[in-house]
Amino acid sequence: MTIRTATLADLPALAAIESACFPPDEAASEKILADRLGIYPNHFWLLEKEGALISFINGLVTDEPKLRDEMYANASLHNEQGAWQMIFGVNTLPSYRRQGIAAHIMERVIADAKFQGRQGCVLTCKAKLLHYYEKFGYRSEGISSSTHGGAVWYDMRLRF
Repeated sequence: MTIRTATLADLPALAAIESACFPPDEAASEKILADRLGIYPNHFWLLEKEGALISFINGLVTDEPKLRDEMYANASLHNEQGAWQMIFGVNTLPSYRRQGIAAHIMERVIADAKFQGRQGCVLTCKAKLLHYYEKFGYRSEGISSSTHGGAVWYDMRLRF
């Protein structure tokens, strides 16, 4: 397994994985993914197994301490010198889940964010995943103001 950053050529595979991992109201469209790739491709971590893309994490960097819904759709809010690495999605194809793949990428994201001098990482998740992200050191900050996809989200923060 290898982890690398993205290029625009990865767009079709990224869009397919995104739609396999999230309900339609929550999944980023191909256009949104293309916009993100155009501005911050180095903040897409892709995991390949035997040359096939099976998992990825992406998100912009900002000085804002909270993940706002606008950030999902507006890639221009990215600030490469920002303090916080936002995480929009932890995407692993269903047939590869429960094999430590997402954890492997998350560990790389955390290491890269530390190396880049960030204050930490921020994500939102559903209640059923709170314990999963706590394994990496994230702490819940309670119910998020996010209404992304009409779901109830929890703010999670990992401070370095």
